[in-house]
Amino acid sequence: MKVLVYSAKDFEIPFLERANNGRHQVTYLKEALNLETAFKSIGHKAISIFSGDDASSLVLETLKGLEVKYISLRSTGYNNVQLKTAKKYELKVANVPDYSPHAIAEHAVALLLAINRKIINANNQVQVYNFLQSNLMGFDLKGKTVGIIGTGHIGSVMCKIMHGFGCNVLAYDIKQNADLMDSYKIKYTDLETLCAHSDIISLHVPLNKETYDLINKETLALMKPNTVLINTARGAIVHTDALIEALENNQIAAYGTDVYEREKGVFFKDNSESGIKDDRLKKLLSLPNVLLTPHQAFMTAEAVQNIAQTTFENIDAWAKGEKCTNELQPEESITEWD
Repeated sequence: MKVLVYSAKDFEIPFLERANNGRHQVTYLKEALNLETAFKSIGHKAISIFSGDDASSLVLETLKGLEVKYISLRSTGYNNVQLKTAKKYELKVANVPDYSPHAIAEHAVALLLAINRKIINANNQVQVYNFLQSNLMGFDLKGKTVGIIGTGHIGSVMCKIMHGFGCNVLAYDIKQNADLMDSYKIKYTDLETLCAHSDIISLHVPLNKETYDLINKETLALMKPNTVLINTARGAIVHTDALIEALENNQIAAYGTDVYEREKGVFFKDNSESGIKDDRLKKLLSLPNVLLTPHQAFMTAEAVQNIAQTTFENIDAWAKGEKCTNELQPEESITEWD
């Protein structure tokens, strides 16, 4: 099968090549999928896209007209794909549901530790030979209450890691995990109670109509002034303006994130010479109690290998006319918290 890979990154191409192992005729394109680049899929029966690509209704209509049949996502999240439109045009879409929950959860912990122990500040100081410690005070994680919003594949790993630190873990999810409760003493509660009692809150839900702006002015107002908020899920789960206000007013202590609600056109590219025009992102980056990484949580060798493997397993199934177990349906976007 002829496959066009959009948003192909230099670091992932060797993994994709090994996973394909010559089975399909693959072309790699650095550009993201959008209305302008959709026409480059002419002659390809399948395409592969990343989380920053545009698979909105108009783009999918264009792909259908170009006789594309299959879309294999190299991500777990699929909020960038209009699944109802895909179904209407008989475009089959599959994702990578479980490439490495440890990679994401461990990055969330890295953000938390870096913020808490002032690692970035400390490194900046010693680079100019300043070895003072007066502004580097952190806190012990042991005994703190950690709120985990979403206990799917990634969130459950985060619960276990925080339990290992000796934290008291509260959780909020539409479905409770009995193993977490029995083996790790996780206590499920409502969102309001979690926000009000947690010293640390970590987000591990997908972006859908139920989680859009889940962390907003009202939920932020419930949080304690010492709360550290961590987001390795999706940027739009947090209302950015309300977040900035809460950070500026010391309503919460800090925000560590690997995502941003308006990543399109900014993330996954080098803007060091051209700069950025997004004033809200500039504001976030200027705040001393914000740590932002460029959507890199998935970037471990194990995770990228698993993503590549599953991407071509999905394509293999379609090529053979077999059922693709990772195929997505429109209704899934509002029921699954993974």
